[in-house]
Amino acid sequence: MSDSSTDNEASLHQYQDIQYSLKQSNRKTTSLFIERDGSVTVRAPLPYDMAKIESIIEQKRSWIYRNLAEWEDLNRVQVHREFVNGEGFLYLGRNYRLQLVDEQDEALVLKNGRFLLRRDHVDSGMEIFKNFYRTKGLDRINQRLTHFAPKMGVTFGSVRVMELQHRWASCTSKGDLNFHWRCLMAPLAVLDYIIIHELAHRLYRNHDAKFWDAVDKVLPDYQRHVSWLRHNGAGMGL
Repeated sequence: MSDSSTDNEASLHQYQDIQYSLKQSNRKTTSLFIERDGSVTVRAPLPYDMAKIESIIEQKRSWIYRNLAEWEDLNRVQVHREFVNGEGFLYLGRNYRLQLVDEQDEALVLKNGRFLLRRDHVDSGMEIFKNFYRTKGLDRINQRLTHFAPKMGVTFGSVRVMELQHRWASCTSKGDLNFHWRCLMAPLAVLDYIIIHELAHRLYRNHDAKFWDAVDKVLPDYQRHVSWLRHNGAGMGL
């Protein structure tokens, strides 16, 4: 879910029938990921050994096929929300119906169990909702970071809620944390998992056994939240 911001520009490669994006950085090991959008990414040290990279891809071929098949199944039906009365929008795991109103001070508010959007702002609905998630998300995430960081014995740098291409969140080598605004659609427990995941990267950069042990110590049922994201991530959009 995370890696250093010191990655060089990604380059596209093809190994037999598997297309992948290669990112190089000052890391010691080579790792392979299936990104949130279903693309394959290989992160390798500088300088990289192409023969070693292709060997890893070959070793993980069955794993890649299995995960891509699951991704295609889960993402077969994409969610496209319309800014009309009665449409449902997720916030912290709950579905709130949209109501268009003629008069209110703010473009969008969450009130009495409904999202209220000014009718004259419908054409900008997507950006208004994204801004809502960014603004509310920053406060919420900062609260949870302040709660969990001392428990894990780590610190962190700047925090941003933004548009991330492939990941739910990321942690740079300097400790700056970035979270996708879509995270705010997930239940609080799942959001906590995403936050704990990134804080664990302050201890271990790679997803090795020590990394997952660090997550498990704070959130023993984290695998349930990983599963939730895999099965519900496609529905977390606008």
